[in-house]
Amino acid sequence: MTTNTVPQGISRGLPHGLRTAHAAIQLPDVQEMLRRLSEHQLGIFMPHMHDEQSGEFQLLPDDVVQVEAGLEVSFRPRQEITSQTDRFLPVAWLWRDGASTPVAACEMVSGDDPLDPGRTIKHKMPGSR
Repeated sequence: MTTNTVPQGISRGLPHGLRTAHAAIQLPDVQEMLRRLSEHQLGIFMPHMHDEQSGEFQLLPDDVVQVEAGLEVSFRPRQEITSQTDRFLPVAWLWRDGASTPVAACEMVSGDDPLDPGRTIKHKMPGSR
């Protein structure tokens, strides 16, 4: 699916802020930013979460980080995640309050490979400690 193949009106049920974000990918300057980001293996995403009862899209609150651990996604307080730099690897950022701010992270575990002289980090998988 490309931005040219997204059906018109698909974002109709989104909250206003997410409709704005979803539509922005069509803008030429956003397409240029995406091209430039791609040179660094980076992309664009729409930070969001879902209502636990209805599944409706919601804006990601400023004090919440999306966390992937054991191949499952959860939403946790920002301070809890950003204070554990040895355990969580930031993977998405927004510009907030004049600085780059993590909004998504993956939980990591250390690899204990005696043949690897450096610290190996791996994504936390189901059942790993």
